[in-house]
Amino acid sequence: QVQLVESGGGLVQPGGSLRLSCAASENIFSLDPMRWYRQPLGKQRELVATSPRWGSRYYADSVKGRFTVSRDNSKNTLYLEMNSLKPEDTAVYYCNAVHSSTDYWGQGTQVTVST
Repeated sequence: QVQLVESGGGLVQPGGSLRLSCAASENIFSLDPMRWYRQPLGKQRELVATSPRWGSRYYADSVKGRFTVSRDNSKNTLYLEMNSLKPEDTAVYYCNAVHSSTDYWGQGTQVTVST
């Protein structure tokens, strides 16, 4: 059983930045891929970014150039650096990881972009 714990959400003004963290209970080298999703209130969950163990990262068009996904294997942590935040980025952000063909999810962290 893989435990994923997100942190780093909060309230930020438009144009601001936040860094989300996802701490895993397993060595993240064994988690492939790891992803960030988000779910705005009343809408479907959508894929934001993918971090494979090897190869290119993927970003949704809506966040490309503003968000960066990265891993720190020494800390077993996945990050999502979010810059130039917009009100439409407001959502609950979830960490997802695949281990032995099973999907695991964190509990989510709220990001609110507002004046």
